[in-house]
Amino acid sequence: MPGLNLRLTTLSRWLLLGEWRAHPVRALLAVAAIAVGVAMGFAIHLINAAAFNEFSAAVKSLSGQADVQVVGREPLFDEAIYPVLAANPQVVVASPVLELSAGISGISGTQGSLRILGIDAFRAGFISPDLTGAPQDGRMTDVLSDDGIFLSPAAQAWLGKRIGDALVLRAGTADVPLRVLGPVQRARAGQRIAVMDIGAMQWRFQRTGQLSRVDLKLRDGVDRAAFLRTLTSQLEQAYPGRFAVRQPADSDQEERNANLSRAYRVNLTVLALVALFTGAFLVFSTQALSVMRRRSQFALLRVLGLERGQLLRQVLLEGASLGVLGALLGVAGGYALAAAALYFFGGDLGAGYFPGIRPQVQFTPVAAAVFFTLGLGVALLGCLAPALEAARARPAVAIKSGADEAALARLGRVWPSIVCLVLAVGLAMAPPVFELPLFGYLAIALLLVGGIGLMPRLAALAFRRMEMLVLRMHQGPPVLVLALSRLANAPGQASIALGGVLASFSLMVAMGIMVSSFRVSVDEWMGHILPADLYIRTAAGGNTGFLSPQQQAALAALPGVAQAHFLRTRPVSLAPERPNVVVIARDIDARDPGKLLFLVGEAAPVPPGARPAWVSEALLDLYGARVGASLRLPLGGGQADFFVAGAWRDYANQAGSVVIRLSDYRALTGEAEVTDAALFAARGNSVEQLEQSVRALPFGRALQTMSAGQIRAMSLKIFDRSFAVTYLLEAIAIAIGLSGVAASFSAQTLSRSKEFGMLRHVGVTRGQVLKILAFEGGFLTLLGVACGFVLGLVISLILVYVVNPQSFHWTMQLHLPWSLLGSVAAVLVAASVATALVSGRYALSGGPVRAVREDW
Repeated sequence: MPGLNLRLTTLSRWLLLGEWRAHPVRALLAVAAIAVGVAMGFAIHLINAAAFNEFSAAVKSLSGQADVQVVGREPLFDEAIYPVLAANPQVVVASPVLELSAGISGISGTQGSLRILGIDAFRAGFISPDLTGAPQDGRMTDVLSDDGIFLSPAAQAWLGKRIGDALVLRAGTADVPLRVLGPVQRARAGQRIAVMDIGAMQWRFQRTGQLSRVDLKLRDGVDRAAFLRTLTSQLEQAYPGRFAVRQPADSDQEERNANLSRAYRVNLTVLALVALFTGAFLVFSTQALSVMRRRSQFALLRVLGLERGQLLRQVLLEGASLGVLGALLGVAGGYALAAAALYFFGGDLGAGYFPGIRPQVQFTPVAAAVFFTLGLGVALLGCLAPALEAARARPAVAIKSGADEAALARLGRVWPSIVCLVLAVGLAMAPPVFELPLFGYLAIALLLVGGIGLMPRLAALAFRRMEMLVLRMHQGPPVLVLALSRLANAPGQASIALGGVLASFSLMVAMGIMVSSFRVSVDEWMGHILPADLYIRTAAGGNTGFLSPQQQAALAALPGVAQAHFLRTRPVSLAPERPNVVVIARDIDARDPGKLLFLVGEAAPVPPGARPAWVSEALLDLYGARVGASLRLPLGGGQADFFVAGAWRDYANQAGSVVIRLSDYRALTGEAEVTDAALFAARGNSVEQLEQSVRALPFGRALQTMSAGQIRAMSLKIFDRSFAVTYLLEAIAIAIGLSGVAASFSAQTLSRSKEFGMLRHVGVTRGQVLKILAFEGGFLTLLGVACGFVLGLVISLILVYVVNPQSFHWTMQLHLPWSLLGSVAAVLVAASVATALVSGRYALSGGPVRAVREDW
């Protein structure tokens, strides 16, 4: 028995290594497909995990050792609440904090804003000592300086500033000159923050009497949970809807941070698995062609005593070897790719979700094991059907030459594919799970499986109809008749190549349509909401810039200005576990809101005396807002009721936005300042003349001006950068699909050398055989492209109308990029024909006598 086991092991190793030596290119392509899919998925996981963990740690570091935080539902609140909290007998220290994102002035090439924390150095030292400034020796009073600021090392490097340098920030349209006094005590690596005295910050940035939060440290022995409940109740009674009380490290905060990028990273992971799906199909085609070619060999082994189970394990072992190697390479490549991406580009995933941090990649064994198992499982799944066929084949039939098509007869079954397609239709209409389109993804997978499963029957019907049509014409060339006859009578073998074309092209079509639809919709959306000629703001970033009423009047009175519209944005919290919603107050006519907003759905007439509001699609999904119902917003230190008059499409604020009239906002908050202005040029005036008039104002040099065209161009550039990873994944899937198609055609052509030899014996010339192969490759690819386009279009409908609305809570119009689709289709057809010709020349190189010798 030990000797038998040893001989079986030797036989298994010989078969495995022999197959690798005989067809290394096909095996390496399958390994590469699995490796790429695993690497991309693992890298995206590592990048996101590192960025999210570092972002969460940075957020927690800002809270220090606070036991409880009191925050406002609005960004800023009156500091009158501070003495009330500080006087609480259960509180030992109350530390006020003012947090702003200041626009940067006078530093060319620096984009973004600087996050500044205003603190009371004496009280913050007890709660968050790591965030206090570190003054130079002998200058301890610098922590109270009214013109000084402390920068973290990352902020110093970003701004190019050293201790003693001047830093100019923006408050309104005025510059705020500050001195760099030193570093922040122990800021995290990559964390771009600044710290200054809270009183000086309130004065310098015109935020007198305002705070962002109050950090509380409780006395020893105080029950945090009970204190949290009691304080929440007290504040709600005294200041209804104005404050939220939380623990710095509570689950709501974790969920709020996770919601920032969850849909984006899940979609990226699914896109990465597209390459893995292509790898599964390549493993299937590789193993199916290998089993077909070795049917007589396997039958001989069965006759010599090899058991069915042993043969099944052998074929599975061959597929598993591809999966193990591909998964190992994928895990290693994913780690290297994540490390390189974090080092060169940071952890914002291309969409700016985690700016200002520099995370380090951390190898996670559990995630590595999951992706390794996924790669191996895909390979085993791909070789399962060929393995079962090899084990089930009857030796007496399989040992005969010419029984290849019988091995693929099971592929012609229609009912499994019909079941997959029906299930896909049902799942596509299912609601999201955990706010993710999981059923939508499953529907796409079932559509692919069902579409590929229908290929044998569809190929047989299509090519038989074509053959009959050519025969009826009595004018078809013989090589065309022979090519169609072969395709019509060997649909199983044709379907293997067709499946590769279908899988790669349909996924490319779906992704191309989805991205193009999104891009065109964004462009049209911006064209609708940016009707003005010139747009003005006081800083490129941050929340410290604004235009005063006098400055607004000066802009509106400029010569050449036909109209001037003003806008104010403010983030507010509607739910503690979700990111803030943006309130947009603008000059809008309630009688014709569609002039400035991209409205969707039905509108509702505004009742007399009600304040109208128009909510984005995200509020409909995330908060249950309904047109015709009321919506309560935290504004002006209280809760204000608005009537939802309609819904609008907003691609700028994924977490949701609400548009209200600027007059209503001013009446509720008492704030007359605005953040943006839109100027319409009078007839006969150009945008350049209008911009010159703005620059001539006393405060004109402090303004940022952009035309509508410039804003659209910049936004589309940001869009393309955000989708760079998507483009890369799509290109990889297409490249792997093309390689798989070439490998399938090549393998099938080379395996038909006996058939070509027989054709040569009956008088068919070498050139005619090559024409037959060219016709076969062209017809197969054309059918695959046609079916792939239909299947890809259906998948794109799910992506556009199901996956994207459920993931990002906005809708879009369908747009087909005909030039892209046509060019890729032409490349596929040309590659298939070229591969068929090259493989045919090699298969015909041995001569007709040698080719048919095995049948003598």
